[in-house]
Amino acid sequence: MSIQQNAGLSLILRLKIHSSSGFSQVASAIGEAGGDIIAVDVIHVGKEYVIRDVTVNVHNEAHRERVIRALSAQDGISIINVSDRTFLLHLGGKIEVHAKVPVKNRDDLSRVYTPDVARICTAIQEDPGKAFQLTIKRNTVAVVSDGTAVLGLGDIGPEAAMPVMEGKAMLFKQFANVDAFPVCLNTKDPEEIIRVVKAIAPSFGGINLEDISSPRCFEIESRLREELDIPVFHDDQHGTAVVLLAALLNAVKLVGKKMEDLRVVVVGIGAAGIACTKMIQAAGVQNIIGVDRAGIIEAGRTYDNPMWNWYAEHTNPERRTGDLSDAITGADVFIGVSGPGVLKVEHLKRMAKDPIVFAMANPVPEIAPEEAEPYVRILATGRSDYPNQINNVLCFPGIFRGALDARASDINEAMKLAAAQAIASCVRDDQLNEQYIIPSVFNRHVVKAVSRAVAEAAYKSGVARRESPLALQGAE
Repeated sequence: MSIQQNAGLSLILRLKIHSSSGFSQVASAIGEAGGDIIAVDVIHVGKEYVIRDVTVNVHNEAHRERVIRALSAQDGISIINVSDRTFLLHLGGKIEVHAKVPVKNRDDLSRVYTPDVARICTAIQEDPGKAFQLTIKRNTVAVVSDGTAVLGLGDIGPEAAMPVMEGKAMLFKQFANVDAFPVCLNTKDPEEIIRVVKAIAPSFGGINLEDISSPRCFEIESRLREELDIPVFHDDQHGTAVVLLAALLNAVKLVGKKMEDLRVVVVGIGAAGIACTKMIQAAGVQNIIGVDRAGIIEAGRTYDNPMWNWYAEHTNPERRTGDLSDAITGADVFIGVSGPGVLKVEHLKRMAKDPIVFAMANPVPEIAPEEAEPYVRILATGRSDYPNQINNVLCFPGIFRGALDARASDINEAMKLAAAQAIASCVRDDQLNEQYIIPSVFNRHVVKAVSRAVAEAAYKSGVARRESPLALQGAE
């Protein structure tokens, strides 16, 4: 499957334009090839030529090559270099480390390093809990991946996964002022991943597991939660589930239905699908049917996948069998975490009145929004170029901010439910409509609301390691 670009590609073409040719020739060639010029910069002017950087938006890689061929065919125009602005942004990586205090003289050196740092080491040796006060541990998260389930790309390996993990670290910092560092592991063995994460855990206040394939991700997260005393959170599972629940809470409010009365179909019973199911069950939904490639997950049937066995035991109370057409008949809600083209218009016509459709496969949803809109009351996707984007960025920065502030030992169900309710609350009743059931990722109130709610839930559920809820004061 090819990855579709939300905003196309932005190229910088360095062109040598001879005096015999004018810029109009460049503009005409690009325009006829369908490119959109958005900037022109002069790099060098000579007597017989001008070198210009021309920034052009194109739709995809094929369109990129078409624009380049059109320019190459022009007399008097030479292409010196073609740069992709996205590639340029990633040169040398997207994150770096900065010192919080300068080292200007011997006195500074002695206090940040030897000999005075020995006093800090000794204090932590005597009381390991002081690592949260006297080291980066109090505000640092490891973003850990083995590169086996990256975006829509699949198993691309740890090196290729790094740009995604760097981006995640950037979002942690920008949205919640959490310091995060990518840790991509060159192993797919669950036992080795668990061992390595446990070994590096003393340096971090939390572990964000990312893009680890199912079903291995379940065991890895479960074991690490049991064996570490810091929060472990697999964002592909729980971040998706939390934001989904936030959107569902507002959607249900808008259509005038109750959570306990909903009939929900979940398509794609992997890590995210199972987590979404557990999350909405915790919020009161009782009638859920899961569908995967083989059809409906049937109650009473035994599967090779142990998580499907759990699913068969805890869902499908009507004991339906068959495929998506059988599952979706009379459904109030469709939740898709599968792939493109799964959902058809004929499926939508089988749903109950005021259907709610969350087609979250990314980058290509289960159904094109343009096809679905005439037949649904509320539509959400995982994409930023359509309304109601269900995006994990609404969740993970605030969840870790609240967990770190509370010095929580875990991120439990109560904290996740609190996060979902906090996200939903950021859409006021006077704002709520079919095109706005979930706040923008750039809504500055979201992280504050989520971190406060999560810290309070950590304190109330007994996993906060502070005598008083100081995190709540810091979140205001």
